[in-house]
Amino acid sequence: MDINLASKKALVCGSSQGIGRACAIELANLGASITLFSRNPERLEAVKNELSCSQGQKHQVLIADFSQPEEVNKVILADVAANGGFDILINNTGGPAPGPASTTEVSAFIDAFNLHLVTNHHLVQALIPAMKEKQYGRIINVISTSVKQPIPGLGVSNTIRGAVASWSKTLANELGPFGITVNNVLPGATATARLDAIIAGKAQKQNISVEQATTNEKAQIPMRRFAAPEEFAAAAAFLASPAAGYITGINLPVDGGRTSCL
Repeated sequence: MDINLASKKALVCGSSQGIGRACAIELANLGASITLFSRNPERLEAVKNELSCSQGQKHQVLIADFSQPEEVNKVILADVAANGGFDILINNTGGPAPGPASTTEVSAFIDAFNLHLVTNHHLVQALIPAMKEKQYGRIINVISTSVKQPIPGLGVSNTIRGAVASWSKTLANELGPFGITVNNVLPGATATARLDAIIAGKAQKQNISVEQATTNEKAQIPMRRFAAPEEFAAAAAFLASPAAGYITGINLPVDGGRTSCL
């Protein structure tokens, strides 16, 4: 099975911590040269120092605030013009704040739409030309299991993640003839800072301890534990590899079986 990414270039968004960091490390371990992209230069430099260079890779850092789509677009277009395109794109950024959809301000939906779909679209449009020329491309969107089964208390996220999933499926149909695959990987409860914040919020709302809230969350997962970010990264890395060249337009949950639908 060919999962070698030597000579491949990967742009990994939201890679200063959590799932994005784990994806960057895994792709580098498989031989890819990584461009880390986020808004925190100090954290990105720290992650860059963790990346393997054993196959002669060259890694770099790009800085932009993903809540400002035009800023992201300007940065990525300048980099592509200077350094060429990418073979792999990992679209990933932190999710919207929790809360019910019915009481959420309209502005929160607009902000989330810009943060996730509009920014993702700028990145895809910047990278497609080089992918078409090479007849090779892997676009992987980190979304949420909410695209299959809405998660209570995440009204904005449920809405926007669903939009990104439909956008992704449309792109998969359009880009397939050029050897470009587009897939969504759906994290369940993964041991990250965002999960810690969600659990803390539930504990406060339910007037229980964080420990009890954590136990309750794990009880909903057939495997009775949270995922390590590295487990998610392994799935994303496979989809980024030559071995996954005939897989496109799918939603792949990495959730320990928590999602109850097929």
